[in-house]
Amino acid sequence: MKEHIIQKIKEYEKIIIHRHVRPDPDALGSQGGLAEILKASFPQKTIHVVGEEEASLKFLIEMDQISDEVYKDALVIICDTANQARISDERYSSGDFIIKIDHHPNEDRYGDLIWVDTDASSVSEMIYEFFLYGKENHKFKLSDKGAGLLYAGIVGDTGRFLFPNTTEKTMKYAGELRNYDFDISSVYNEMYKVKLNLTRLNGYVLTNFKYIEPGVGYIYLTQEVMEKFNTTPNESSLLVNSFSNVEGLLSWVFFVEEPGQIRVRLRSKGPIVNTIAAKYNGGGHPMASGATVYTMEETEQIIQDLVDACKAYK
Repeated sequence: MKEHIIQKIKEYEKIIIHRHVRPDPDALGSQGGLAEILKASFPQKTIHVVGEEEASLKFLIEMDQISDEVYKDALVIICDTANQARISDERYSSGDFIIKIDHHPNEDRYGDLIWVDTDASSVSEMIYEFFLYGKENHKFKLSDKGAGLLYAGIVGDTGRFLFPNTTEKTMKYAGELRNYDFDISSVYNEMYKVKLNLTRLNGYVLTNFKYIEPGVGYIYLTQEVMEKFNTTPNESSLLVNSFSNVEGLLSWVFFVEEPGQIRVRLRSKGPIVNTIAAKYNGGGHPMASGATVYTMEETEQIIQDLVDACKAYK
């Protein structure tokens, strides 16, 4: 599959790289890391990265602003996005050929060429593996900036190598990326710095989250609460693991209210949650998924679904 992707890359002079909405470090790390590899390896090609900006992650990479016309006769590569509904910038479908690179379960088989590896810790890990293949077989190059982006993506999706998706390969690749010249202290400091208002909101979350047997935790963050603490839905969603270390907790959910919809962030220590997310316009990993709902009744049903999943798990 890596060879097929490289041959497609060689066919096109314009390449536009997308990722999912509300990007996290892996989305931006894989998107930006791939862009840096292609820029260094094919300097004659035009490479663009697109999608909405995430202010807290601009230190990693900023997006390009391109016109609709650029998509004509362009190759589109979409990183870290399980389903089409979550692709940032709907113009992706205007390209000539679409490649999907992802590590989520491949339930939405969009794209003309698909590379999915659910064993990978992150798409950033996959992109580094792609680079290694390209380096050996096609003399690919990776810049220091690109290495820093891929490292940040791996760190983000493994929770600083604490999550069970961290493998021997993950550690090996991270170690190799550290040989490049980028400021690792800056990466960690920027990724994990917390604003004072978000710290205050974290206190609210720890005080107000609910726990019910057999091991389900949940909290509902209204627009009013976020306005009180002067935080955005994106910032508030970062607190999803605030109470994850509570004794007895098996699965938990953050409901974050937005205009016209409610963002759902599901996490687990054992029960499968991506099947629950799939019922509510979402998806993701077995232990970490997201969805979108529109009514309080749906949030109540999700909580009941989690209760049922925890009972079955026990």
